[in-house]
Amino acid sequence: MSPSFRSEEMCLSQLFFQTESAHNCISELGHLGLVQFKDLNPGITAFQRRFVKEVKKCEKMERILRYLEKEMVKSNIVIAPTTEKEMVPCSRDVLELESTFEKLEQDLREINHNHVALRQNLSELMDIDSLLRMAEDFFEEAESLMSGSEPPSEDSMCMTVSSRITSRRNSSSSIVGPPHLGFIAGVIKQERFPAFEKVLWRLFHGNFVLRHAEIQTTEELQTDRGLAKKDVFIIFVQGDHVREKIRKVCDGFHASLYSCPKTLHERKEMSKNITTQMKDLRMILRRTEEYRAGVLMKAADHVHEWSSKVKKMKAIYYTLNLCNIDITQKLIVAEIWCSVSDLTLVHNALIKGSEQSGSSVTPVLNRIQTQQTPPTFNRTNSFTEGFQAIIDAYGVGTYQEINPAPYTTVTFPFLFAVMFGDCGHGLVMTLFAVWIVTQAERLRKYKNELIDVMVGGRYIILLMGMFSVYTGLIYNDCFSKSFNVFGSSWRVQPMFHPHGPWHNDTLHDCEHLQLDPVIPGVYSGVPYVFGIDPVWNIASNKLSFLNSFKMKMSVILGVSHMLFGVTLSLFNYTYFRNFQDVLIEFIPRMIFLCSLFGYLVFLILYKWCIAVPSDVAPSILLLFINMMLSDYQSQHHLLYKGQKAVQICLVVTAVLMVPVMLMVKPLLVYRTYMKTRQEVFGNSLNDQHGADERSSFSQHHSDETVSMGDVFVYQAIHTIEFCLGCISNTASYLRLWALSLAHAELSEVLWRMVLQVGLRFSSGMGSLMLALVFAAFAVLTVTVLLVMEGLSAFLHALRLHWVEFQNKFYEGSGYKFTPLSFVSLLKTQQQ
Repeated sequence: MSPSFRSEEMCLSQLFFQTESAHNCISELGHLGLVQFKDLNPGITAFQRRFVKEVKKCEKMERILRYLEKEMVKSNIVIAPTTEKEMVPCSRDVLELESTFEKLEQDLREINHNHVALRQNLSELMDIDSLLRMAEDFFEEAESLMSGSEPPSEDSMCMTVSSRITSRRNSSSSIVGPPHLGFIAGVIKQERFPAFEKVLWRLFHGNFVLRHAEIQTTEELQTDRGLAKKDVFIIFVQGDHVREKIRKVCDGFHASLYSCPKTLHERKEMSKNITTQMKDLRMILRRTEEYRAGVLMKAADHVHEWSSKVKKMKAIYYTLNLCNIDITQKLIVAEIWCSVSDLTLVHNALIKGSEQSGSSVTPVLNRIQTQQTPPTFNRTNSFTEGFQAIIDAYGVGTYQEINPAPYTTVTFPFLFAVMFGDCGHGLVMTLFAVWIVTQAERLRKYKNELIDVMVGGRYIILLMGMFSVYTGLIYNDCFSKSFNVFGSSWRVQPMFHPHGPWHNDTLHDCEHLQLDPVIPGVYSGVPYVFGIDPVWNIASNKLSFLNSFKMKMSVILGVSHMLFGVTLSLFNYTYFRNFQDVLIEFIPRMIFLCSLFGYLVFLILYKWCIAVPSDVAPSILLLFINMMLSDYQSQHHLLYKGQKAVQICLVVTAVLMVPVMLMVKPLLVYRTYMKTRQEVFGNSLNDQHGADERSSFSQHHSDETVSMGDVFVYQAIHTIEFCLGCISNTASYLRLWALSLAHAELSEVLWRMVLQVGLRFSSGMGSLMLALVFAAFAVLTVTVLLVMEGLSAFLHALRLHWVEFQNKFYEGSGYKFTPLSFVSLLKTQQQ
């Protein structure tokens, strides 16, 4: 598919088809993806549409499908990809799908509810089991304390018990004989126990015995119980009133209280029963999980297929809501936007859909005339869609105006490469882009936003890398080093005696030596074959030379880019037959731009082409400033004869273009208005209601007067914007010079301060240190120069296209063509 230099010619067509064939016809149009339906019921809300119930059913099924996918992800069940092209279901298939989804959801929710309840029961049984296993030591210790005997030592306990004895009784207790001891047992979360213990102490002032221990869990038990750590506790107290208060405190701290038998025999019997119940519950849980996994695996084979069908059906019903139905309820009327070149394909798709539904009436497609502005449709392919997305992000083009995307495929990566010029870095970026291109289908499956952006812009990255290799060869720069492929045009030997002033002692006495091109043989007179001479890489004035070269190159590229943008506006004017704007806007703008900044480019190129001694060579910047200020003093050197007269003429011409751009168009609009006014006024004299018409025209005249003021202000804003924009935009292109210089200097810093240091190691550990230094060099190169500098150059190239280039011709006030396309719908679903 060739790139679209101008948006497609669109037409509005009226469509008639039977209600019984509606699903099939719209389905075929959705598979075709070339038709945008127009809303014929703009005043009706979404809740008043005819097929609102069907849309809600589809939304309900989408919710169920999202629930199923969520459960499958939780259970680590792989969802099978769609292998076949699904057909769109008819209305009776929707009812079957709806019942299937509702049954699946009901079953899964019931299974999950039972599973949660079983797990909770298992957790409670495990807590009781832990309580019973630890209760024996608690009871033995409490009884020994209450009877006055020594409690067992901490070392003799078979489990790790952290305890605190809180009792205010001493050895001389007033109670004779063993007291009647009651207890409360339960389980509490470990992080709540310190506060729980403190509350008990403050309420009962130590008139209780508290024992607690952490429940030791294995990996298997932790899986069943959960990640929360718990403590078992038993509180020994006297009196029912105190026990009731303690129960209320336990409820406040969400502690689980369990009944614990008082005798050893009963506790052992209860422990056996608990163990049996836990075994049965684990088996039931395993069977439940197996059944749940079976249900989900069976549904996983059809989830993508179901999801595609539901999304297509929802799109069909939504499209039907945009149409009208006649009184007989048998005919559907629709209006569609489509490309003129696709009318035959659309009609064939409608006929195919009607035949599939068995309808005896062939759909009718009539092209109708309209005054509405059609949507903007630019055909793209996998190569151009990334560049078209860059243009559409600025603004969707006005219908039928020039599309900048085909030109951007060349200018955007080239301007990026001017700022990123390094053939080594460009080669790495190119290889990375080639890998993305070859692995695009596999990378799309990861469903990551960053990966989706890189896959969508893979050809942009590829061209940026290739152009960076090209500009890197022009700069003769590869990781801050130069290539000497064709041999330098400079020679050192002619600088020595007898041809030159150098001697052997000169090499030892001077730190910096300068080659003199005037001496025969030093400079061959033939430039380096391609790019910058490699001798500049070792020159001490390398930075000054590259500064001058790249700054002038940026001005040349910037002015050329702007001139190209102004030239494209001519194609818009001629296409829309707006020849008046060619004379009063395009020509004055072109003359203004060429008279000042086109002449600046000429001065740069002319100075490069002539041989001027460095001591008398004038500065291009000073020449241009003096030209604008009309400052021609005798000490100012000029480049050629008659330069003063030429520059004065160009400045006067540019100044004269300003009132032309400012005044001519509003005056022509005013002239047209006055001519129309005279015609209306003359016709109204012969009419019997002339007085009324003159009165109405007087009111219309006052409205037109206000609009004429708007025309003058509008034209003044555009004129000032263009004139000042030529200056600011030219200066803005100097970012090409600044970022290119920054990239080259950063590359040289990494070479000198990182890799070159590693190459100087000569000890036994030199190889290891070199490997470590090279790894650091590679990481810094990728993160700083490729990622950060690459992103910076990308954003600056984006700004140069949006602001400096496109505002010369691109209006961008249209609205995008959004066809009914099942391919785009399913692609959005996969993302």
